[in-house]
Amino acid sequence: MTPATRALDKAGIDYRLHRYDHDPKAQSYGSEAAEMLGLDPARVFKTLLVTSESGELLVAVVPVIGMLDLKALATAAKVKKTAMANPAAAQRSTGYLLGGISPLGQKKALRTFIDSSATQWSSLYVSGGRRGLEIELMPQQLALQTGAQTTSLARLPAMGAGQ
Repeated sequence: MTPATRALDKAGIDYRLHRYDHDPKAQSYGSEAAEMLGLDPARVFKTLLVTSESGELLVAVVPVIGMLDLKALATAAKVKKTAMANPAAAQRSTGYLLGGISPLGQKKALRTFIDSSATQWSSLYVSGGRRGLEIELMPQQLALQTGAQTTSLARLPAMGAGQ
């Protein structure tokens, strides 16, 4: 179906697909997925591509309710600094369109980092490789399939503040 689901099938990983009707006017793909599927947004993770000062592309997987802490990612990746990647470079490297970039099944294997909040869930949701498609799987399986390091990457809103 998508490179992400083919990678999981090939590895024999259990997962569930969740589809929803994507609204092209949605401002946040991840928040839209959480809302449309009736999920806790802390359990839905977005895939962000970042570049280091040397031009290396890195993948950060953080909850849609959080903001990526670029300094924390730089520390985890052992680079001096990071910045959000050029969208065209992200699409070229992963083979996915923005809003549908999955951490799974990317064209090139990139160093991947998953926010440690993922470990609190028995399963989490990531893009299935296209807008309107989410993959539910265990955080340990996501880390295993992507070769990811789990570390604190996200600045999350204080719980109880409208959550």
